[in-house]
Amino acid sequence: MTNPVDNQSQQPNPAQQQPTQPLAAQQQSGNLQAELEATRAQFEEMKDKYLRALAEMDNVRKQQERRSADRIKQEKKTLFLRLIEVVDDLERALSYQDVADRETLLNSLRLTYNQISTLLQREGVVSFVSQGDTFNPHVHDAVESVDNSGKPEGHIVQEMQKGYRYGDELLRPARVHVSSGQGDQAGGQQRS
Repeated sequence: MTNPVDNQSQQPNPAQQQPTQPLAAQQQSGNLQAELEATRAQFEEMKDKYLRALAEMDNVRKQQERRSADRIKQEKKTLFLRLIEVVDDLERALSYQDVADRETLLNSLRLTYNQISTLLQREGVVSFVSQGDTFNPHVHDAVESVDNSGKPEGHIVQEMQKGYRYGDELLRPARVHVSSGQGDQAGGQQRS
């Protein structure tokens, strides 16, 4: 037979169980609260690192822009100083126009022209000749179409203004007169 005292000791006391359940829930809640706080702290740390990296990237970008602008400014100053030398030579030649003979003035102009051409070449700017070439709208600007030029249609008869390139880029197209091809056939038939 079962002893009633044993029965009572084997059966859980409801008064004893209730405090352990809330205590376990409180411990679990405390653990979750601690994890949440740790996660928030980690989030704030990562957010701070992100914002610092973003600010650093912005500073680097601004610094690169300043360096680039300074480099461009310095290159311009160097070019302007070279141009000023040419202007000085031109001013000297013009100051002697009343006392120098025509040949001296022409020599001064040739020297100045050569100085400017050399300066442009040093900077990578070169002119190109178009006379006799076939018209190309990418590098030529047709000023006039010429009849009876003796050239086939689309050929450049006369160059009015040189074209210039800077490296592979077109700075200015050549201004040209282009043969229309009209009147050439009739002229050719009359000669036969």
